Amino acid sequence: MAEPLIVIRGLSKSFGGLRATDRVDLDVPEGETHAVIGPNGAGKTTLIGQLAGDLRPDAGMTRFAGQDVTALDAPTRSRLGLARSFQITSIFRDFTAVDNVALAVQAHSGHSFRFWRPARAERALRDPALAVLDSVGLGDRADVLAANLAHGEQRQLEIAMALATRPRLLLLDEPVAGMGLEESQRMVRLLGGLKGRVTIVLVEHDMDAVFTLADRISVMVYGRIIATGTPEEVRGNAEVRRAYLGEEATL
Repeated sequence: MAEPLIVIRGLSKSFGGLRATDRVDLDVPEGETHAVIGPNGAGKTTLIGQLAGDLRPDAGMTRFAGQDVTALDAPTRSRLGLARSFQITSIFRDFTAVDNVALAVQAHSGHSFRFWRPARAERALRDPALAVLDSVGLGDRADVLAANLAHGEQRQLEIAMALATRPRLLLLDEPVAGMGLEESQRMVRLLGGLKGRVTIVLVEHDMDAVFTLADRISVMVYGRIIATGTPEEVRGNAEVRRAYLGEEATL
């Protein structure tokens, strides 16, 4: 049986006296969409930061595609096939949508940004960038400045930038945060279209999105994973319902 794409064992991280992740164990098979949910302050974003390489754990191990990546930084993990989006949209607001994605294409190829302005029209960058924009539904917005895109479109653009690096694992931190109903439904359709094509670890508070998208769900409380299972198993778990009482009691 093949090893899961991502294997986490004993992952721990503290900030002063606060233990944000507490001996977390997690396996995510290739092709799975795995949601991590939990109350505010449960440690979900800290876990994503450690997976991405933005945060160094105090203890524990992370293995990706059979390789121990615990000591590797975020750029190195990105080259291995990990890509991350953030809670707060991270785009170049003064560049067009296609320029943003072309930058991601260029970065993934290992080229310098020094000659970006004369190179921005190069077909080797622009053509794959346009293809990715089409795949996320932004093909007709390619030449619009990122600052002028609607909030939901900016989140779509961020997904496009991540996909431009051809990831095997996509780490998404609250991709529907701040969206209205129509925008969030559009994002759910976009992410649903990626199911099986790329492995996704998803942190999200929107339970409709979670239960629509996830193959399996892990529930974090006070830095620990208290349950992992299918959406049906998690929905019926009494401990999970107690953890969410008063916040997400309608799981």
